[in-house]
Amino acid sequence: MIKKIWDALFTKSELLQDIYLIAQLNDKVMPIDRGEIYEDPLDSFLKLNFYGEVTGGGTQLTVNNEIAYCDVEIKLNKEPTGLIISDIIRKIENLGAPKGSKLIIEKTGEKIPFGKLEGLAIYLDGINLSDEVYKNSDTEALALNIRKLIGINDDIIRYSQGNTETALYFYSTSFEDMKSKISNFIATEPECENSRIVQIA
Repeated sequence: MIKKIWDALFTKSELLQDIYLIAQLNDKVMPIDRGEIYEDPLDSFLKLNFYGEVTGGGTQLTVNNEIAYCDVEIKLNKEPTGLIISDIIRKIENLGAPKGSKLIIEKTGEKIPFGKLEGLAIYLDGINLSDEVYKNSDTEALALNIRKLIGINDDIIRYSQGNTETALYFYSTSFEDMKSKISNFIATEPECENSRIVQIA
């Protein structure tokens, strides 16, 4: 009898240990910024609601060393009910998660799609423009100008530097709206000559 009670308690305790969720975010954001945008506020939310905590994060790169997506690892201290999952997804979406993100329940392998924002990437020509353009280029200032045109208010710049292109990434409610707002600027800005625009979320 004692053994059965002990086994039942042990099994219950074991079930409550090491329950992990992975928020795979379709966001090309640098690790430090990922912590500021997602990890820190999500960790506070999880602890406040006694759901668990953020235990880490990572970044997946493409073969061209461009950020493909980033991960936030969540450890729960209780079973992942529908309410808990919904609350966590709602919180991450409110933090700015783009479309194409997904929440992975490691225990079952279930993948739940989420995300609200759309993404736009501008790939700048890094090899074919004039020396004068490269000499006077200021990618950070360019990104800030584009952000103002789109109407993005935070100060986080998403980018990647490749061998032949520099990519700038922007997220808002509509890709087409972003593209429309910056089209005239892109057409007349020397740094944007030969650039290409791609929807990334």
